[in-house]
Amino acid sequence: MAVRIGGQAVIEGVMMKNMDRYAVSVRKPDGKIETKVEECVSFAEKHPLFKLPILRGMVNFLESMVIGMQTLNYSASFYEDEEEQTEEKTEQFLEKFLGEKAEKVIMGIVLVFSLAISIGLFMILPYIASEAAGKLIHNEYGILLIEGVIRIVIFLGYIVLISQMEDIKRVFMYHGAEHKTINCLEAGVELTTENVDNYSRLHKRCGTSFIFIVMIISMVFFFFIRVDTIWLRIVLRLLFLPLVAGVSYEFIRLAGSSDHPLVQIFSKPGLALQKLTTKEPDHSMIEVAIASVEGVFDWREYLDSLNKGEQKEDE
Repeated sequence: MAVRIGGQAVIEGVMMKNMDRYAVSVRKPDGKIETKVEECVSFAEKHPLFKLPILRGMVNFLESMVIGMQTLNYSASFYEDEEEQTEEKTEQFLEKFLGEKAEKVIMGIVLVFSLAISIGLFMILPYIASEAAGKLIHNEYGILLIEGVIRIVIFLGYIVLISQMEDIKRVFMYHGAEHKTINCLEAGVELTTENVDNYSRLHKRCGTSFIFIVMIISMVFFFFIRVDTIWLRIVLRLLFLPLVAGVSYEFIRLAGSSDHPLVQIFSKPGLALQKLTTKEPDHSMIEVAIASVEGVFDWREYLDSLNKGEQKEDE
């Protein structure tokens, strides 16, 4: 049974989101777990039009990025070094001029900057490289395929490169703890460290799978871009991105609740990729993931309702 809880790994912790609330649990330097719960009303709740398929994926993508950065900043605050303390002083300086809006302005700048780097690295660079290869290969389909392959190679290279960092290895372990906990919950099993540890660290609704699906679907969409000017092709690719994200979201949503053989086949590459972005966690990490779930979801009541439902069916 699918449980509509999603999450992400943060610095020494896990964030879990359920409907209009999210919780981030962090293992502090003193060994204690601290959990912070926040309300988050989706843009789609205020504007029902964005609850429609495709459109809801666009909104969810942006909101996930914002919440992701907020929770990362929160978890990192427990492990600040001198450089980060200097950054905090800069934020305090900005707050004097911007007041309460300072945090939102800073978050907006970071979001735009992050998107710009991601788009440049994973979208524009592969396109420019494929155009260069196109001087040797005079085949439009071949150039498109090369662009897709280059994009995937860059992404894989990026993952392999950052996975060598000790801090990132631990984030990937918490990522595994997040998936194991959700898999255990979806199986209708009590959330204990021993039970959770028995489940897979891979999950079909993972953000890693989402990114991979975005790359594949973008190849299909970009095939229909038929303009001669290079800069216009780049602009159209950027304009297509929200639509690509929306379609990819619908597939990931379907994959999380469907056992159809075709869906299983298309999910396998993303699951294989998760073997790079998740690692087996220890029990202390699983404890953090369970604490995060408990911040937004009463799993005991949920399991009781499942058991009562099964008993009625038996009668």
